[in-house]
Amino acid sequence: MINVLNWFNMLIFILFMAAYSYQLIYAGVVLLKKEKKGPEARINHRFAVLVAARNEEKVIRDLIESVKAQNYPQDLVDVVVIADNCTDDTAKIARRCGAIVFERFNKAKVGKGYALDYAFHQLKKNYPNRAYEGFFVFDADNLLDQNYIREMNRVFDQGYEVITSYRNSKNYDTNWISAGYSLWFLRESKYLNNARMILNTSCAISGTGFLVSAKIIEKNAGWKHHLLTEDIEFSVDSVLHGVKIGYCNTAMIYDEQPVTMEQSWKQRLRWSKGFYQVFGNYGKALLQGICQRHDFACYDMFMTIAPALFVSLTSVTVNLAVLITALIFVPGVEIVKITLGAISASILNYYLILFAFGLLTTITEWNKIHCSTLSKIRYLFTFPIFIFTYIPISIQALYKRIEWVPIEHTITKNISQLQ
Repeated sequence: MINVLNWFNMLIFILFMAAYSYQLIYAGVVLLKKEKKGPEARINHRFAVLVAARNEEKVIRDLIESVKAQNYPQDLVDVVVIADNCTDDTAKIARRCGAIVFERFNKAKVGKGYALDYAFHQLKKNYPNRAYEGFFVFDADNLLDQNYIREMNRVFDQGYEVITSYRNSKNYDTNWISAGYSLWFLRESKYLNNARMILNTSCAISGTGFLVSAKIIEKNAGWKHHLLTEDIEFSVDSVLHGVKIGYCNTAMIYDEQPVTMEQSWKQRLRWSKGFYQVFGNYGKALLQGICQRHDFACYDMFMTIAPALFVSLTSVTVNLAVLITALIFVPGVEIVKITLGAISASILNYYLILFAFGLLTTITEWNKIHCSTLSKIRYLFTFPIFIFTYIPISIQALYKRIEWVPIEHTITKNISQLQ
């Protein structure tokens, strides 16, 4: 039994590494290949900045002011705030700051996707002559680097119809939870999307900080993605339709992360459920793209939405089952020691892999992480633990009914405080 268990653990680890080893290649590409900024834009395009906001009176002003302070012609940028089921002064503050505001009240169709779709239809109905060429999508708690739109316009001008950007954090230094989120998004920007862009394959948008062409919105008759993770659904759908998502590493947004486990649990529970939904709705089509078209972007997206945590969970579960069986039916210290050792080794392997990714990201992005040296080092060790908390969240998401719930944002900062 022990030999079988050891072989099983080895097989699980090998399968996991084989499936995700391409991300090690991504890291190597980023480290070894010199990044090229690309040509300046030939023209400045006309954009609308869309912000779906639900009771965001504390932070909406900061975002709008960061848009107004852009190093880009202001007559080519309109800020559009969708005050979605708000009960506070979000709409009033946004109007005072010069935004176009659409107030939406719909308790049946709740979520960012529905708010975006409402905005697109309202713009088409009420502002038909604005001739927007693209739409930025942000969350109300975001802040934009002053060159953000100019840099995104540069990539947009190269012909990309969807572009994502570098996602930094407003509150990395709050605690291990906000740091866990922040480090994950920094890694996603630097070592996933950046590598994809260098290798000329499709990137993926991640919640906020992206630009989509008006042509795609027109083709889709608005925003048609309404699963719990509308961002990854949009990414997968784009890849399946041959749209290559670009990435701009010189366009930086700052995002507020949850700071309590209660907030984090609810948010990631929705994300986990949303990933299951996307996997169920699009997994087969992605497999067909892999097998029939040999499309690497489909493989990349498939591995992104695949419930990878269940690979490691399977290993731990089988080892626990053997341990319990041994304790009941095969008395003896040796088998217990070996089984516990196998479980510990499995957990340690995954911890070290996550720690290595966190360490690499922290080293290369050191100057972009806004916290003390001690905190940068300390949160390296808690980063794998933060990711491990996804395991119970993913299990609960399998059977629990989940609805979209807003996360309260309270951190008020201006862009000068983050540079």
